[in-house]
Amino acid sequence: MTTGHDRPGVLPCQRIEALIGKKMIAAARPILPEQVQPASLDLRLGDTAYRVRASFLPGANSTVADRLGDFEMHRIDLADGAVLEKGAVYLVPLMERLALPEGISAVANAKSSTGRLDLLTRTVTDSGTEFDRIPPGYAGPLFAEICPRSFSVLVRPGMRLNQIRFRQGQAVLDDDALRELHERTRLVSGRAHVDQGLGFSVDLCPERDDLVGYRAKPHTGLIDLDRIAHYDPADFWEEIRTRAGRIILDPGAFYILVSREAVHIPPDCAAEMAPYLALVGEFRVHYAGFFDPGFGHDAAGGAGSRGVLEVRCHEAPFVLEHGQTVGRLVYERMAEVPARLYGAGIRSNYQGQGLKLSKHFRQPG
Repeated sequence: MTTGHDRPGVLPCQRIEALIGKKMIAAARPILPEQVQPASLDLRLGDTAYRVRASFLPGANSTVADRLGDFEMHRIDLADGAVLEKGAVYLVPLMERLALPEGISAVANAKSSTGRLDLLTRTVTDSGTEFDRIPPGYAGPLFAEICPRSFSVLVRPGMRLNQIRFRQGQAVLDDDALRELHERTRLVSGRAHVDQGLGFSVDLCPERDDLVGYRAKPHTGLIDLDRIAHYDPADFWEEIRTRAGRIILDPGAFYILVSREAVHIPPDCAAEMAPYLALVGEFRVHYAGFFDPGFGHDAAGGAGSRGVLEVRCHEAPFVLEHGQTVGRLVYERMAEVPARLYGAGIRSNYQGQGLKLSKHFRQPG
């Protein structure tokens, strides 16, 4: 018989808390209860940031400390708050460290609010050859590589810009399992396009008005990441409006758009947004994208919530049209149903969302 403790899947909050209790996840300062999400753990910035001249990975036989001397430009004390400047690259030791058992691996990702600020944040480990991927049995420190790409930001120790999800064995649902799950409990409004995940498209024909998205302004002020519902969107974002069902993406520009479909993550699943691998044009949806169990879920079986899309155009202007497929959701099994679901009794900023900027901006109305 397979129990919750040996069943493959993503570890829920109660299992993460057990790893903390066993010191397999430890920290320089006590881990706070609010760091533990339904299927992930928020990671906290430490006290120092290193300005580095380039992004780097340490490689299979080196620690981050071994390589830091090759790239460090100067050190910044974060204790009283410090500015991370747009276009620069920083490495920040995180408070948390791991001592994983052999059967547990992990993957990290930027938090939703981090991605919506175009704040590229990736996790680095000792002997790492990939960003955001932590192999089974890893024991050692964690670091955040941070590159603000649209706005300069003010950060302090303890801020939570990225998160980590723990896996036991093979968790990803193949296409057949995903189709079967969709038949049992609808995962997406409209037709389900299943191909190495569940495809989703962009909404450029909203029902209520002609506002379809936002484009980051190139020259703006500073964003203090501790200020919630504080900033006027007009100071940082240009509204994108159209009734034609299409927009032209500018090279190098960053956009906030929204999915046409409402998506649903059942309590026994988690999901991750992945780039669409087909030749869809000179752009990509942002790297951020953990979807917790319970996202878009209700007692009636999943009303669904829209997915916010963080889009960056590359070398050439590109025409993006309503209903165009722009990404996919990869669904994973949970090892157990979480004791707490997204949006159910916890402070979930984006449940039931439509087109929405990060929590730092005042909402209209």
